[in-house]
Amino acid sequence: MSAKSNYLQQHGLTFQPRWSAYRLLGKRLFDLAVILPIFMAISPVLLFAAVLIKLDSRGPVFFNQERLGRYGETFLTYKFRTMTHRKREATDEILPGHSEVTRVGHWLRRFKIDEMPQLLNIVNGDMSLVGPRPALPDHINEYNEAGLKRLLERPGLTGLSQVSGNIYLSWPDRWFYDAQYVDRLSFLKDVAIIIKTVAVVLLGEERFLKKPNTDSDQSAPATIPSEPDNHSHQKAA
Repeated sequence: MSAKSNYLQQHGLTFQPRWSAYRLLGKRLFDLAVILPIFMAISPVLLFAAVLIKLDSRGPVFFNQERLGRYGETFLTYKFRTMTHRKREATDEILPGHSEVTRVGHWLRRFKIDEMPQLLNIVNGDMSLVGPRPALPDHINEYNEAGLKRLLERPGLTGLSQVSGNIYLSWPDRWFYDAQYVDRLSFLKDVAIIIKTVAVVLLGEERFLKKPNTDSDQSAPATIPSEPDNHSHQKAA
């Protein structure tokens, strides 16, 4: 049984994303065509960021964490460390102004530079340029149907919920956007999300807050932490 069939059967999902040549092959080719030249172009910026992290605070340059991938399989994500290096519980969403975000980390987060090492995850095939953000493995136990649907595509560096409010949305709202993306995935939608992501980086997420058109009355689980923006379980320096 394939990973997809096993995932659908395990969670009782009957939903099948629309077939398209772009979903099957074009999206992966698009990722590689865009990511490889970008990675080479911004390599000096990444190197400079790594130096600043080491000069600013004690601890490693990178923060690596296991995340949920397509069909619920896990993989290791790469990020620049943006918080003080100590062990902490993964129960809080890291919002702007958090006291443990370092000086350099604040700017890395503000301009999304902290997530740029995930370009390597895209090259490896664990992630895509556009898709639902990768979540902690325990999230799957809290997912509603929309949350389960989001795992039918590779997680992305950016996504529909990220350009619609991201941390200013409830969890069910984010899952709703992610499931909508999986259902309506297309080349033009990916391009539109990438363009909007640039605007979000320059102007800030709160300016693009848009509540989805859903009558869902689920409350966001109080104990679910942030997605890869949350630097939880870091070992003490």
